[in-house]
Amino acid sequence: MRTEDSDEEPYEESAETDDESDISALESTDEELVSKRKGKAKAKATPNKRKAISSPEPMSWSEKRRLARRERLETRKEQRLLAYKLGRQLTWAEKTSLALHKHHPELRDVWGDLEDLPVITPEKAEQPAGLKVTLLPFQQESLWWMGKQERSIWQGGLLADEMGMGKTIQMISLFVLDLKRPNLVIAPTVAIMQWRNEIAAHTEGMKVLVWHGASRIVNPKELKQYDVVLTSYAVVESCFRKQESGFKRKGHIVKEASPLHRIKWNRIVLDEAHNIKERSTNTAKACFELDSNYKWCLSGTPLQNRVGELYSMIRFLGGDPFAYYFCKKCDCKSLHWKFSDKKNCDECGHSPMQHTCLWNNEILTPIQKNGMEGPGKAAFRKLRTLLERMMLRRTKIQRADDLGLPPRTVIVRRDYFSPEEKELYLSLFSDAKRQFSTYADSGTVLNNYSNIFSLITRMRQMACHPDLVLRSKSNGNTFFSSEELSEATVCRLCNDIAEDAIQAKCRHIFDRECMKQYLSTAGDPECPVCHLPLTIDLEGPALELESTSPTARQGIIGRLNLDIWRSSSKIEALVEELSNLRTQDATTKSIVFSQFVNFLDLIAFRLQKAGFQICRLEGTMSPQARDATIQYFTNNVHVTVFLISLKAGGVALNLTEASRVYLMDSWWNPAVEYQAMDRIHRLGQHRPIQAIKLVIEDSIESRIVQLQEKKSAMVNATLSTDESAMGRLTPEDVRMKFTCLRVVLADLVCHALARILVQGTFRLYYSIFAG
Repeated sequence: MRTEDSDEEPYEESAETDDESDISALESTDEELVSKRKGKAKAKATPNKRKAISSPEPMSWSEKRRLARRERLETRKEQRLLAYKLGRQLTWAEKTSLALHKHHPELRDVWGDLEDLPVITPEKAEQPAGLKVTLLPFQQESLWWMGKQERSIWQGGLLADEMGMGKTIQMISLFVLDLKRPNLVIAPTVAIMQWRNEIAAHTEGMKVLVWHGASRIVNPKELKQYDVVLTSYAVVESCFRKQESGFKRKGHIVKEASPLHRIKWNRIVLDEAHNIKERSTNTAKACFELDSNYKWCLSGTPLQNRVGELYSMIRFLGGDPFAYYFCKKCDCKSLHWKFSDKKNCDECGHSPMQHTCLWNNEILTPIQKNGMEGPGKAAFRKLRTLLERMMLRRTKIQRADDLGLPPRTVIVRRDYFSPEEKELYLSLFSDAKRQFSTYADSGTVLNNYSNIFSLITRMRQMACHPDLVLRSKSNGNTFFSSEELSEATVCRLCNDIAEDAIQAKCRHIFDRECMKQYLSTAGDPECPVCHLPLTIDLEGPALELESTSPTARQGIIGRLNLDIWRSSSKIEALVEELSNLRTQDATTKSIVFSQFVNFLDLIAFRLQKAGFQICRLEGTMSPQARDATIQYFTNNVHVTVFLISLKAGGVALNLTEASRVYLMDSWWNPAVEYQAMDRIHRLGQHRPIQAIKLVIEDSIESRIVQLQEKKSAMVNATLSTDESAMGRLTPEDVRMKFTCLRVVLADLVCHALARILVQGTFRLYYSIFAG
C-alpha cells in the first residue's frame, strides 16, 4: 500500500523498471550477436587459430548504435537515482560528475578520501639555531606546520597569513632549518631587494643571487651553487616565452632554453602568489612548468575576485586530482588543456566538450550558478575541506597578543565636485550613456566591451582630476588640437619647462642650471628622482624632446600650462589632510597611493608647491632604484610624503616609518587596497595607523565602494575558519562577488543569445551609469 506522500515513487520505479528491461533486452541481443560472431570466428579459425584471435571482426554500425543506446540508458538510470536521492533535478555539473565516474572510478570518493586525510594542527617548533631574529609564537607554529606539510602528500602548501605578519621571515626560517640548495624565490620586482636584505640581516653564510637585469647568469650549473636565487615574475615569464615561442633575431625565430626551467629546485616559493591568479596568462604557465621537490605559495590575499583564482595556486602546488582535466568518454587525464587543432584532444582524440576540469566542475561552476543554495553550498564545503588541508591562515585579530600591533582605523572621506568639475563629469557621463546605448541598440556590446571599460576608466579619472581625461594622450584630441597637446621637456627638479635640458645616466631629465645649483649644495650627489648615484655630463649638448621621448617618460606636466593650471577637489582634500597632519606633528610620514601615474604627477606638483618634501616609486624603476628610494624615504626625517604607484608598490613593501596611508582612487578589488594599507600596518609598527580613502560622492566611485563591501564579505567567508561567517552571506552577496564586470562580460560571451545578451548587459551597466 502506497501513501500519498510518495507520489513520485511509482514514476521512479517504473522508469527504473523500463530502463532495466531495455538494458536486459540489449544484453540478450548483445549476447546473441557475440555468440554468432564467436561461432563465425570458430569456424574460420580451424585452419589458422592465431589469425582469428589477433584480428577480431570490427563492430557493425548497428552494434555500435545498440552499445551507445545501452550506455545512454545506464546513464539515465544513474541520473534518475541520484535525482530521486537529492529530491531535485540534477545540475549540469552533477551530470558531468556521473559521466566522469564511469571512466575515472577514483573520483567517486575523492572528497571522502580528502576528508580522511588529517588536518595538521600547528604546534610550536624550536627556534632555528642559525636565525638571528627570535620568532613569535605563531611564527614558530607555522615553521612546524611547514615542515609537516613538506613531509605530507602535498609537499608544500599555501601560507596565507594576513599582510604584515612576517611571511618572509617565516619562509627564511624554513630555509635555515632545512638549507638544501638550490632554492628559488619568485617575487614582485619591488620585493626582490627586500628579500635580499632580510636574508642578509637575519642569517649568516647564506649565498644569495639576485637574478634580475640584463647581465644574468645563464649557466644552470652556476645557479645551483647558490642557496637562494631571487627573481621576479616578469623575468620568469620572459624566459619561458623565449623558450616556448622564441623571439626574432635577424629575421628568424630563435628559441632559447630557460635556465630556470632546466633546474630541479629543492624548493620554489611564490611570494605574493596571487600574481598567477589568471591561469591562462604566460606568467602562470611559466610558474606551472617549474620543477622542484617542494612548492610554496605566500599571499595575504589568495582570493581577490572569484573562487577561480585559487585554481592557479592549487595547480602550481600540484593538487591531484583537483587541478586536472578529465575526459567524460575515456580515461584521459591531463594537467594541460591540449587541443593543438582546437577540435580534438592530443591524447584521446575526443572533442573539448567531452573534457572538463575537476575544479571547475566540483567547485567553481556550482558556486557561480547557485551561490549559497543547494549545490553551491555543497561546493563551498568542498572548498573549505580542501583549503583546511593545504592552507594556513592567521589574521591580525586572531594573533593580536603575539603581534602587539597598534590599532588601524580606516576612514572614508567623502567630498563633492566643484561646480565646474560637476559640469564636466555630467557631460562625460551623458556621453558614456549615449555611447553605451548605441552599442546596446545595434547589438554590438560584445564587440565593444573594451570601449565600455575605457568609458568607465575615464569616469574614474574625471573624479580624480579633469586633466587626466582632457589632456590624455589617447583621448585629448577630442577636446584640444594637436598643438595645444604638444609635450614640453620638463625638469624633474623644478617641474618647469627645461629650456636647456640634459639627461642623467638613469635617464631622468633636468635643466642644466637647476642641476648645477643642486650639485653645488649636494655633498654626495644622487639622482633627486630615483636616488641612485648621480652620473651626468654638465657640458653635454642640450637634448631635444624627440630624442628623449623614447627613453624618458615626460608625464602629463609637460602638456599643461602650469601658469593657469587649477587643482581638483580631490587633490585639495589631500593637501588639507596633509597640512592638518603637519600642523599636529611635522615628523609624521605618509604614503599616497594611486593607480594613475599621471595623477601622481599632478599630486607631486601640487604638494611641492605646498612645501612638502616628497619622493616617488614608479614601475619603471629598477630594483636598485626602488630600494634606494625606499631607503631615502626611511632615513630622511624631512621627507614626509611617499607617492607610490599602486601596481608598482602596493604589495611586498615594508614602510613602517609611515603611519598614514591615503588611497586616492578606489579599485573594484578591495584586496588591492588592503594590501596597500598593510604596507605600514605590519610587524615593526608602533604608532596608531590611519588609512584614509578619498571618495567623490555622486560619482562612479561611490558605486565601487558598495561593490567592495560585498566582495570583502565573500572573501572573508571563504577563507575564514568560522562556520558562522558563511551563514551570514546571502545568495545576492555571493552573486555580487562573482559578477564583477570582467567576469560578467566573459559569461555573456559564453551564453550569447543576442537579445538576452543586449538586455542583460544593458541592465548591468545602467546600474553603474544611471545611479
